[in-house]
Amino acid sequence: MSQPSLNYVSCPDAAGGHRMAYWQWGQPDSAHVVLCVHGLSRQGRDFDVLAQALCELAARQPGGIRVICPDVAGRGESDWLKDPMGYQVPDYAADMLALLAQLQAQAPIASLDWVGSSMGGLIGMVLCGQPGLPLPVTVRRLVLNDVGPTIEWQAIVRIGAYLGEAGHFSNLKEAADAMWAISKSFGPHTPEQWLALSRPMLKPVSTAAGSPLRLHYDPAIAVPFKLATEESTRQGEAMLWQLYDNIKARTLLLRGAQSDLLSPETARAMTQRGPQAKLLEFAGVGHVPTLIAQDQVVAVTSFLLD
Repeated sequence: MSQPSLNYVSCPDAAGGHRMAYWQWGQPDSAHVVLCVHGLSRQGRDFDVLAQALCELAARQPGGIRVICPDVAGRGESDWLKDPMGYQVPDYAADMLALLAQLQAQAPIASLDWVGSSMGGLIGMVLCGQPGLPLPVTVRRLVLNDVGPTIEWQAIVRIGAYLGEAGHFSNLKEAADAMWAISKSFGPHTPEQWLALSRPMLKPVSTAAGSPLRLHYDPAIAVPFKLATEESTRQGEAMLWQLYDNIKARTLLLRGAQSDLLSPETARAMTQRGPQAKLLEFAGVGHVPTLIAQDQVVAVTSFLLD
């Protein structure tokens, strides 16, 4: 499958509800579901390379695989929220429960895995670390991509400096260059890889021919993010560690060796407590590995499909 199908799920909220878009790869009736959830300012097409690799490898297995890559609310093809305070991890987790319920109704899920990059990993910890949530099945395997219960404050400051700036760009190349200027920590990419990763990040400003381009997300996602303080971030750590310690899924922790968000100390602690994650580090990469480089793809696919 060279392209995914675009689908929607209705999610409740206090303002009357919203639609969340998701991209589906592989066999639509497969009982093995892999949910891939992106980072703070990204969108579901970030996982195109990984999803295609999973589908190709799983084609050899009975039943194949269903890879689901949502655009979290306010991003990509999903609705923008009326209340920007809904742009927070607990609300995103509730949307994922609605998505999983719809997937379960379409074709029963027997095996559920989660791949979460940065914010997507935090959402995964919320869902995996709370017994009793209405998941179709318990998450079997969890991939946390460069994120943990302790988030370094300097990374929050760095991300906050550009988050919410939608920009105006005359063409894809100009936009890709601007995104690269703030994304060099993603590690080495060929020009072709970076253009492919950048294309879904953009939308026309208007329907007029030749319209300039803007980033895909609602600038208001920055509102609750910028309300965070170093003190409130530290206060949230205890809750996140409690969630992490409750995780039963077999867990793989990926870390960019130069990450400013996930410290070596936090990563080491994650191998020693809770699910005792297996840690893999990627040299020459910061926050966050994009799961496009071959060694990163192999790490995830072999963990999920061994």
